[in-house]
Amino acid sequence: MKADLHCHSHFSDGKHTANFLIERALTNDVTHLALTDHDCTNVHENLQGSQPLSIIKGVEISCAWQNHELHIVGLSINPQHAQLENLLSCQQEKRRQRVREIDAKLVKIGIQGLLPYMSDLSAVAQTRSHVADFLVQRQFCTTRKKVFKQYLNKSGNAYVGALWCSLEAAVDAITSGGGIAVLAHPGRYGINRTKLSYLVDAFKEAGGHALECTYPSIAAEMQADLLKLAIGKGLYVSGGSDFHDASATWTDVGKFPPLPKNTDQFSVWRHPSWSATTPALTA
Repeated sequence: MKADLHCHSHFSDGKHTANFLIERALTNDVTHLALTDHDCTNVHENLQGSQPLSIIKGVEISCAWQNHELHIVGLSINPQHAQLENLLSCQQEKRRQRVREIDAKLVKIGIQGLLPYMSDLSAVAQTRSHVADFLVQRQFCTTRKKVFKQYLNKSGNAYVGALWCSLEAAVDAITSGGGIAVLAHPGRYGINRTKLSYLVDAFKEAGGHALECTYPSIAAEMQADLLKLAIGKGLYVSGGSDFHDASATWTDVGKFPPLPKNTDQFSVWRHPSWSATTPALTA
């Protein structure tokens, strides 16, 4: 068994269709793939699993905690659950409003055309990454990294802050329909170990189930720290590629450091929501 429990399609900020992701997963010998777009579940509409690949219904919700933006992955979700649908609809509108405000700032400095560009995309959940692509394509910057520095980060000419839902709301929307809530890539939030421990406590208190303890480019020390944190606080462990784009060199579907064999008993597959016959994540 080989599982990837975190990846994105063109319905959010990924570059590819669900069929592309499925074919990529099969090529890379992935057996279980979770499709986890930002703040939308459209990728799951009319999608059937392809043997020998099992498709897991998922989502990744942006939320706020103590002035930090966090991402909560939902696995084995019910996309039609009313509470989840309502929250995602609200998140999508917040994203569209943010883009409209960014567009207004860009127009003031002589850059037009963002909104028509966005309307031509497949994205249901619009992101700053799409804005960055637009500015690179229009040759206002040479790279997306430079776009964020010059335009989209806090000191940028077109910065607009996000108004995400709370950590508690994100977790509750996932779990209310029977889903499994996973704190995504905890090592990427730029907080120290003490604050990360507080975050994990808050996540668990909100009803969260698991930590993502492996993902591309994670340092061995960070993985060990996250495993210790998860197990010590009675949480399951998960992992995924966070795949977005085949042209990226740092990730691919199913490509990320494996979890140690001695953590099998703590795998997210052990959660009661999974089938009792499903093998462990690291098997």
